Amino acid sequence: MVILGIDPGSITTGYAFLKKTGNQIQVLEYGTFHANASKNLEDRLVHIVTELEKRLDHYHPDALAMEGVFFAKNVKSALVLGHIRGAILVACHRRGMTYEEYPPKVVKQAVTGNGAASKEHVANMIFAHLGIVGGDLPLDASDALAIAWTHANPAPLAQSLLGKKSKPKKKTTVQQWKDLIEKMGGTIQ
Repeated sequence: MVILGIDPGSITTGYAFLKKTGNQIQVLEYGTFHANASKNLEDRLVHIVTELEKRLDHYHPDALAMEGVFFAKNVKSALVLGHIRGAILVACHRRGMTYEEYPPKVVKQAVTGNGAASKEHVANMIFAHLGIVGGDLPLDASDALAIAWTHANPAPLAQSLLGKKSKPKKKTTVQQWKDLIEKMGGTIQ
């Protein structure tokens, strides 16, 4: 399963593509789409969606995980963000992707164990979870990684914060046990 995580913004939109195979998560690509702030909204939308569509056509993700709506103090900013989110949803829906929304508090809780964690703490923890070096990466990109990672790891607490019931666990197969033993450095005879 390939998951696209999005932290939407009208100037800078963070994105991350993760591939989940069993319990393994591979980072395919992450970064930001940066639209020129001096351009009108329509041009910024076209830029962000065009860049996104190039990557959608390259990675063929199965799922979109996006940061949930928050209540902004500025109504105009909230409307602009709604346009960005809508354009992203349409591009992904046209490709048959599933969609899930994660409030910032749920993502912070899933990644750090603290729903009130700072963006910097989330960035440090997601880099540790994924085994990557962060560098001078914009926080929008690390937020997108965290959103995609949260979708890939549906912890019971995150599910309850979203108001969803956990699915019953599937019975572990012999092959899964063998894979785990080998992953942990053991051998099977």
